[in-house]
Amino acid sequence: MQQRPVIGIPTQNLKAIDRIPEDLPDSWVMNQRYFLACTAVGAVPWMVPLLDDDMATVRAIYDRLDGIFLAGGVDMDPASYGEERTEYCGRTDGARDAVELAFARWALEDGKPVLGVCRGMQVLNVAAGGTLVQDCAAQWDKSIKHDYFPGAGWARDHLAHDIEVSEGSRLHRAFAGRTVQVNSMHHQGIRRLGAGLQATATAPDGLIEALEATDESHFLVGVQWHPEMLIDADPGTRRLFEDFIEASVQYSRAAALF
Repeated sequence: MQQRPVIGIPTQNLKAIDRIPEDLPDSWVMNQRYFLACTAVGAVPWMVPLLDDDMATVRAIYDRLDGIFLAGGVDMDPASYGEERTEYCGRTDGARDAVELAFARWALEDGKPVLGVCRGMQVLNVAAGGTLVQDCAAQWDKSIKHDYFPGAGWARDHLAHDIEVSEGSRLHRAFAGRTVQVNSMHHQGIRRLGAGLQATATAPDGLIEALEATDESHFLVGVQWHPEMLIDADPGTRRLFEDFIEASVQYSRAAALF
């Protein structure tokens, strides 16, 4: 029987979320849809605590994982990519930034499989030295609407716009086509692409919607949409998750040889 790979999913500080009473105890939380999506394709998902003041333990957790899933969430602190915060930047979570950036940089170094969605794609880009647009509507020329947030009445699986996928990319193989419809729940995006990364999908306004490692042997994929909401109905999305899990299995087997 094939060993199920362990996929680490970093959490978020509860108090980083808007409209949360300040008198609640400090807690680490994460949307369960990410865990259910990974479980649906055979993974064992594992919640990762934000022990940013104990990076030795964070590293020990990382070393025990077969793959990394970086989920959506609050904005990244612009200081993480060397910029000043503007009025357009929303709530941030410094502990989450620290843990996820560490995970992403370690994975870039050792080739551990990573799948990042929404904020997770942005974390991968910043970890590789890239920068972000703090608000697409205000700072991206001719921006289409990207912020179809559930809080504004949109369903999480609402297919908001098309993306154009690069031929020959992992995404192209998963979705078997150049044009894919995606949901969209973000207001930030990639400005400058990080080193060792390539854009593999774009929105109609030119904003990067997906990235992959230039090293084709490394499964490192980031997407700006939320595929965890589409995995049950869309075969291409399910193949993307299956490819991630298979890469994690192969990474675990290779690591066991050393």
